[in-house]
Amino acid sequence: MAILAECPRCHKRQAVKNRICSCGDDLVKEKRLQKVRYWVVNRLPNGKQRWEPVGLSIEEARAAEGKRRAQKVENPGILEKAPAERMTFAELADWYLDLSPVKKLSSYNRIRQGIANFNRAFGTRIVSTLKPLDLEDYQERREEEGRAPATIDMEISLVKTMVAKAFDNDLVDGRTVKAFRVVKRKLKKAGNARKRTITIEEYLKLVDVAPDHLKAFLTVAFNTGMRTGELRALRWSHIDREKWVIRLPADLSKERRAKVIPINHHVKQVLADLPRAIHHDFVLTYQNEPIVTPGGLKNSFITACGKAGIPYGQHVPNGITFHGLRRTVKTNMVNAGVDHVYRDIILGHSLHGMDVHYMAPSEGDLHRAIARYTEWLDGQLVLQSVDHSVDHKPKNG
Repeated sequence: MAILAECPRCHKRQAVKNRICSCGDDLVKEKRLQKVRYWVVNRLPNGKQRWEPVGLSIEEARAAEGKRRAQKVENPGILEKAPAERMTFAELADWYLDLSPVKKLSSYNRIRQGIANFNRAFGTRIVSTLKPLDLEDYQERREEEGRAPATIDMEISLVKTMVAKAFDNDLVDGRTVKAFRVVKRKLKKAGNARKRTITIEEYLKLVDVAPDHLKAFLTVAFNTGMRTGELRALRWSHIDREKWVIRLPADLSKERRAKVIPINHHVKQVLADLPRAIHHDFVLTYQNEPIVTPGGLKNSFITACGKAGIPYGQHVPNGITFHGLRRTVKTNMVNAGVDHVYRDIILGHSLHGMDVHYMAPSEGDLHRAIARYTEWLDGQLVLQSVDHSVDHKPKNG
């Protein structure tokens, strides 16, 4: 039994003590960056070797090697089984959630919670024994518990991604992948689409009653269409003051693509008024501290909706959500006459058809598009302010 290190450049598996790979790659540096994958090699009773990937740190590899040595003494036959024959979903989750690329995802907390929900039912289950019928039963049970179809589909999708990653790394076999491939979604396509937008009047009411930190979130969201998670993760280093654009890196966007978002005068004013912390680089904060979880901002938004007399909630009649601001921005861009290509690029939506290959707007084009939207929006804000003044003008006599 031995531990081997895999070179991230040429993928040669070699002794852990090697400092330089035969391809010339600096293994010491790669290990420090957690790019070297470790393997435990077991000699089976039939003379064959079994290679098992065990993570990106030597500590994980040594722990796995020790575990396999103990198993070899206690139950030699278990090592003849493939990892899928002895690994439970709880063990698979421990491996997956500890991967460095997964930990860096902005949606890590949601991924961990979704997998935890699944593992309450299947945590002790050997992964290779899962059948499509088991997943269908899980869907029905979750629905009986009152979970929305979209929530159920998301949980299964998160576990499906984990299983696919494990399959690529030889931890599970095709039987487990098949179970997730054939199960059908609970939510029909576009069945969860919402139409509720936020009027200019409602937006002004929210801004009027919102505390300072929420007012900044509302203003930036209403002028850029950025998602809640993107706003919470926004850093000063993403702000290009020379070109006046937000350069959002791929790992912060839902689409996993870098985004360039032009900044108009409303957002410029917000940025000018915000204090800049010394101990962190986040732009939109609460009491000068980053908002780590969605709950804090959500609670502030619910409170503001109550003060403004606006119903809140996805399942409340005529209720709004913070995400509705994004839908509103795209709808307003249509009303302002902004071309669909610019709308999609600014909001980060995928282009379709030949636009994918032939449309490559410059940052100047995007600035002109946002200027057109801002001109329309400013006109609507002025009209709404005038109407508000007329409605509240005191009558003579």
